[in-house]
Amino acid sequence: MTAKHAGLMALVKDGVVTGIKGSGDIGETTIDTVAGTTAAAFKGASKIGTSAREATTDIATGAIHGAAEVGAHLGNTAKGIVIGVLRGSEQTGREALDTIDHVAGVVIRHTAEVGGELGDAAAGLIAGAIQAAKETGLDAENAASAAAHGALRAADTVGSKALNTVRQAVTKIVSGTKVALKEPFSSSADGNDTDPSLR
Repeated sequence: MTAKHAGLMALVKDGVVTGIKGSGDIGETTIDTVAGTTAAAFKGASKIGTSAREATTDIATGAIHGAAEVGAHLGNTAKGIVIGVLRGSEQTGREALDTIDHVAGVVIRHTAEVGGELGDAAAGLIAGAIQAAKETGLDAENAASAAAHGALRAADTVGSKALNTVRQAVTKIVSGTKVALKEPFSSSADGNDTDPSLR
């Protein structure tokens, strides 16, 4: 990991820790920290040789680790990450759906890494995707499905128990929105078995 990546992760982690300790509002703290950092990172990405995808990986990782450090509910954190990234990036259409898919994978991988509850994180990702869709004009079902696909792909790399937990969480109807799952969920099947961007 380069100093550039470590610095962005630390910035977000510290912002989440400080904000939660100060206000106790996990969701809004995460949204504000992630949105602000994402906006700045996307503006500076080309200047420092960092891709937007790498930036969202670092931001989501930092937020999960910050929330875990203070014992915050990772479902609320996951929801805030998706909303914050979409607000900060101002992405729309296919690009936004790809980002939701990617961020969901990062969140699940790092939730597993910190020993967090994967079902809560997965449910938070779906809820966040639906809310972000309403804010950005995306189709809510497509956004939820993108989050589910990313979460399932990452869970598959963690193990069968993780995959079952995440599958159960993402197949519930959330806010009246049905989640359509794309087969296959296996990372090896969709060519992302060694996707370094999820790390």
